[in-house]
Amino acid sequence: METFRALHSARTPLLLPNAWDVAGARILEEAGATAIATTSAGIAWAQGTADGGVLNRDRMLVTLESIVAAVAVPVTADIEGGYAESPEGVTETVRLVCATGAAGINIEDGPRTPEDTVARIRAAREASEGLFINARTDVFLAGGGDIAARIAKTIRRADLYLAAGADGVFVPGVVDAETIGELVRGIAGPLNAMIGEATPGIEELRSLGVARLSSGSAFAQSAYAGLRRDAAQFLTSARWPATQMDYAELNRLSARG
Repeated sequence: METFRALHSARTPLLLPNAWDVAGARILEEAGATAIATTSAGIAWAQGTADGGVLNRDRMLVTLESIVAAVAVPVTADIEGGYAESPEGVTETVRLVCATGAAGINIEDGPRTPEDTVARIRAAREASEGLFINARTDVFLAGGGDIAARIAKTIRRADLYLAAGADGVFVPGVVDAETIGELVRGIAGPLNAMIGEATPGIEELRSLGVARLSSGSAFAQSAYAGLRRDAAQFLTSARWPATQMDYAELNRLSARG
């Protein structure tokens, strides 16, 4: 856990790719990832459910445990809102996550009130003192109001979540440098952004003070886009996929799990 925590105070932002299965996690590790996150969306889609609190907690834990066991780098788990109806349930979720060997969690507010989210973060903190808790707020994903109002609302929520025991704050949906800079200056903890088509480059993110950049569900979406493209080519003209990983290499990577 301390290794993962230290990655958030480096001079260069932690680039955190998100995996949803063992083979993908091993590919990310071999590509040079110093830590890996899970993506609730990718795990849900792979198991035939929608993202957004629909995935069963036990099924998430099975995937998380297999990923943690397969890689040598720290793994942080996307637990959505905690996979529970109450803060007490979040305590149990986090206890089970810690048992897998995960080094951190991502817990989101989504449609919940800030007060409910605060209670969930406190429950998570009580369940594990050393776990890195990244509190996600969906103010920018939800939209509404002008940029200044959304920035102010995000900072207010960040203050509440950090005071409740969060170690960092995740603000998906923000990609422009000016807004990112204002959030970094206004939030009294490490800022996690999520990759987007217009996200600044690594040097600009470093100069802005971003601590962590996640890929979110982007790699899962890319993988499934490739599958749909290759399937269409196969089913219409029996074409061999233009790009694929070597069979033996995938076997080797998966066997590490």
